[in-house]
Amino acid sequence: MTSLATSLVRGAVTSPFRRAGKPDATLPTERLTLPAAPATPGPLAAYRTICGFPEARGGSGPGDAGPGVLPLTYPHVLAFPLTMRLMTGRGFPLPVVGLVHTWFEACGHRAVRADEPIQLTVYAEELTAHRRGTEVTMVTEARVDGELVWESRSGYLSRHATKAAAAGRREETDAEALPALREWRLPGDLGRRYGAVSGDRNPIHLHPLTARLFGFPRAIAHGMWTVARCLAETEAEAESDGPGHQLRTVRADFKAPVLLPTTVVYAAAPGGNAFTLRSGSGRVHLTGAVTRG
Repeated sequence: MTSLATSLVRGAVTSPFRRAGKPDATLPTERLTLPAAPATPGPLAAYRTICGFPEARGGSGPGDAGPGVLPLTYPHVLAFPLTMRLMTGRGFPLPVVGLVHTWFEACGHRAVRADEPIQLTVYAEELTAHRRGTEVTMVTEARVDGELVWESRSGYLSRHATKAAAAGRREETDAEALPALREWRLPGDLGRRYGAVSGDRNPIHLHPLTARLFGFPRAIAHGMWTVARCLAETEAEAESDGPGHQLRTVRADFKAPVLLPTTVVYAAAPGGNAFTLRSGSGRVHLTGAVTRG
């Protein structure tokens, strides 16, 4: 967590000197790695609680789909300090301040027990043009004894003027058609609580005053909390189906920020793979899909 806090400060200092959209921009080729270690029980338990995952139970085997394995999103949280260190380091072309997390996908090649020592590696994969700026893809990999057991990719958008024509708002008819299953009341301090658990204390999540500095009327929920909270619901359904139905992959696209406090609606087709998070008025905040295996 200290490493992450240092990176956040470094990002705030260096961002004004970086300009997105340079045609000759290149990504650093280095890979940053954390030595193999199991997840620390206390922080993992706190993460499970705030995201709605069930408490761990003893006796989970390597292929067990139960709550004794790591949540599909948790290696991303463990590796996020490395990601921030890379994005705030010399050679990274985009300013970190103002980066928008646009999408996230993860694949668990097998269930990973919470007590297994995992080695985490992060690197920048590619820069791509986006209609609203430049997007970078960051990769995280988790290995156990050299075996790739989990990996993820995330898109982060640096917004700047482009020559691309502005696209109209894409219709969300499919997402809006999913039946509502749960309604969640999100408190105003959710960003501070999740930030304490994950270490991600970006000012836009902490307080209305600090959020306003970045153009938000109120603090906004962490995108990775919204993904994890939806997965906790989806995982509970998969668990009820028995072994062999655990979640293997997730893809989530962030559509609109969740202003705190608020009430949101989790919607999904029972037994299906798609889910969405939307406001009471129908505004779509997040769309996602999972596979099971």
